[in-house]
Amino acid sequence: MMKLHELRPAPGAVKKRKRVGRGIAAGQGKTAGRGTKGQNARTGGGVPPYFEGGQLPFVRRLPFIRGFTNIFKIHYQPVNLKALDPERFPADAEVTPETLAEAGLIRSAKAPVVLLGDGDVDRPLRVRVHRISRSARAKVEAAGGSVELIPVPKVRIKRGQKH
Repeated sequence: MMKLHELRPAPGAVKKRKRVGRGIAAGQGKTAGRGTKGQNARTGGGVPPYFEGGQLPFVRRLPFIRGFTNIFKIHYQPVNLKALDPERFPADAEVTPETLAEAGLIRSAKAPVVLLGDGDVDRPLRVRVHRISRSARAKVEAAGGSVELIPVPKVRIKRGQKH
């Protein structure tokens, strides 16, 4: 049995466009479906979509806000060096988005991570993050650790978005 949503025109079928104002016998003659007289019956008639009968339109009542929101902005999850405590990250431990998420220092392992230099490191760590500050890199390498940058994922995760 055929269902309503399965109905399709025959292959190759082309519906002719409606030609209005071509005589009374055509069905759409004389007023051409516009009714009789009035602003909307005239050529170029009608009002713009924002017109509210002369009242100050809603669009004009709103404040004029400059600028825009950059949809390509990358929102990094910040982690400071002081958060990498020795209990969670002992010497030669690997610091990755996954281990940081397990430790509860970031919300998601999928979103990019930036390591910032607030705090000190007294043991070598293998750091694999998307971005690292100059001071954080210097402190990690001075403690005998290594830094590897991970490419930022193509999928954009906005701030506060559930993953």
